[in-house]
Amino acid sequence: MDFLQTLLVALHILGAAAIFGGWLATFKTPTVTVWQFAGAIVQVVTGLALVGLAEAGPDPVNHIKIAVKTVFAVIVLVAAIIGYRKVRKDEPVSKGLAHAVGGMAFINILVATLWH
Repeated sequence: MDFLQTLLVALHILGAAAIFGGWLATFKTPTVTVWQFAGAIVQVVTGLALVGLAEAGPDPVNHIKIAVKTVFAVIVLVAAIIGYRKVRKDEPVSKGLAHAVGGMAFINILVATLWH
């Protein structure tokens, strides 16, 4: 069980890095990259799996924090899906949408690390 949790945490961090790194890489010409799209999917899937493992464990789970993080993750995922669909159709991605993907992911990272 420890190996699975460690693996999921590593994948969760890589998903966050893909979203945030993609945002920084395209900051001057905002868009949504395939890596941000994939990172958003990885974040939601691994996050839910980590919550499931935490619920099965002996320690209490902070459900309010999990709810806040889930809301941010879903917003990032929806924005990434919309943005990436526009990219695939060669349509422009609005600056607000592109920055929402990275900015909301950044806020979610801060919630994860600063909320104890």
